[in-house]
Amino acid sequence: MRIDLHTHSNRSDGTDSPTELVRNAVEVAHLDVVALTDHDATTGWDEAQGEADRQGIRLVKGIEISTRYQGESVHLLGYEFDPTHAGLLAELQRVLDGRDNRLPTVLEKLAEHGVHITLEDVAAQSGDAAASGRPHIADAMVAKGYIRHRDEAFNGWLNTGGRAYVDRYSAPLFTAVELVKDAGGRTVVAHPWSRGSDRVLTADAFGRLQDAGLDGIEVDHTDHGERARRELRAIATDLDLVVTGSSDYHGTGKSEAFRLGANLTHPDQLARLLPT
Repeated sequence: MRIDLHTHSNRSDGTDSPTELVRNAVEVAHLDVVALTDHDATTGWDEAQGEADRQGIRLVKGIEISTRYQGESVHLLGYEFDPTHAGLLAELQRVLDGRDNRLPTVLEKLAEHGVHITLEDVAAQSGDAAASGRPHIADAMVAKGYIRHRDEAFNGWLNTGGRAYVDRYSAPLFTAVELVKDAGGRTVVAHPWSRGSDRVLTADAFGRLQDAGLDGIEVDHTDHGERARRELRAIATDLDLVVTGSSDYHGTGKSEAFRLGANLTHPDQLARLLPT
């Protein structure tokens, strides 16, 4: 059984529609189970479920929540929770508003360096996304000919410390874990030792997160080398946390290394995470 528990559609910063993503999961990656985990939004669930029913594949309904812990960005995957839970909805809206609200300042900073992008240019790229974010700004820069690929926008422009970087609100990590659990869902820390979060996500931190309700660690991810995978797997074993693997697929928004099915979750681990 081939299981991929972390993918994105164009309802956040992927390039496939939810329908296309599920179809590609079947026809290209030959997956049996795929999770749709758009950033801070669940607006693609219904469309993806419709296509999953047509294709005969299991869809796991999920989300990737932007959180912060001890000053570092940490992403939290939530699965199969109640999307109408009032407290979780309110927190997700704060995160989405943070994405939208920083756009004018980012565009001002870009303009100071001769990169002229309008809000309309960004909206043309974000389309059906729940909010406009940095990937959509990057796509607008590509469309206007300033750069050739999203990666160029993040390297030196939009990443932390970049010429046009602007901070935004992210949910406190422990709060996000507790809200997803209160909404009846399951939680997994996404790519925990990438992008600097290895400095704060220690074995002790994972232990405290487990006490708060954390269910698992995304160990097998393209951003993790063999040493990181080995050490994270050991932490998960010591704490009896679920181990997942996934692609973090974004369509053409990320390189081929993040293709559907690039990393997989073992069926036994899925059964632990989401017992049926």
